[in-house]
Amino acid sequence: MNDDHDDGDDHGEQHVHREEFHHDPIAHADVRAGMTVGELADEYGAAGVGAANLHEAVDIYADMLSDDVTNFFGLAGAMVPTGMRKIVADLIRDGHIDALVTTGANLTHDAIEGIGGKHHHGRDEQDDKSMREHDEQLRDEEVDRIYNVYLPQEHFALFESHLRSEVFPNIEENVTIQRMVEELGRANSEVNEREGIEEDAGIASAAYENDVPIYCPAVQDSVLGLQAWMYSQTSDFQLDALKDMTHLTDLAFEAETAGAMVVGGGVPKNYVLQTMLVSPKAYDYAVQLTMDPPQTGGLSGATLDEARSWGKLEKAARNVSVYADATITLPLVVAAARERIE
Repeated sequence: MNDDHDDGDDHGEQHVHREEFHHDPIAHADVRAGMTVGELADEYGAAGVGAANLHEAVDIYADMLSDDVTNFFGLAGAMVPTGMRKIVADLIRDGHIDALVTTGANLTHDAIEGIGGKHHHGRDEQDDKSMREHDEQLRDEEVDRIYNVYLPQEHFALFESHLRSEVFPNIEENVTIQRMVEELGRANSEVNEREGIEEDAGIASAAYENDVPIYCPAVQDSVLGLQAWMYSQTSDFQLDALKDMTHLTDLAFEAETAGAMVVGGGVPKNYVLQTMLVSPKAYDYAVQLTMDPPQTGGLSGATLDEARSWGKLEKAARNVSVYADATITLPLVVAAARERIE
């Protein structure tokens, strides 16, 4: 009996020429007790969909944390009141952030924690009340809600007093927003130590102590901005928003290799990315953590590949967008990346 096959395939299958397909089978994540975050991130790389993207984010961010990369960090959303404050402060202290762009809200909540206030676990529902009734009750009890986080309003009064007594009187009449935030960081640090506050002095304090600039281009959109405006009504105090751009663009211009970590969207994301439009270079690395979808055409969910079309990323840049809650993804990415380099 003749066993020869004309196609040379024992299974009688035809070989199809495939340029797009490469043999790289999906494995199945091995999750076990006692594994490190870095080991878990490695297992994500065996899987697909969002797990694969998070694994790539760890790869890219670990490379970004090398000493020869100038790192720009965009922080939007309610990241401070939801418990992400120490992650960012520690990155600053360890030299992994060269410039931070954030919101006035994050700076407000950062200062509140630094001078003795606290955010509290709450809830986004009540079994016996509608959401409207729930929030009306909180209004009567003078408690502000950020999804499932509560903040008693007296902490805002504490913050306002802090600004009036410790921050604004020590600032020149016409300053940049960055200079005002620098003074906020100094005051947070001094009050935190003087009062023996158990909580860490925080992000602005870490930036002040390590000469890391913080930019807050939409500071008006916050309690910090409201208080600065109110102070300006009875003094010669003024903020120069445009002057900040000189310092930030100089930093981008001088960077040999640049990386962007963008948490959330909005103004911090755009401010970080647009910086490269006036530089001869662009970002070599970029990681985005967001929940906003790209299909709407909005900036907050726009892919980093789209930013490449604008010249904000190098054509050969390594980049990835991870679409998930940043309070989940940021700790994972940072911990796994730091595990690799340390």
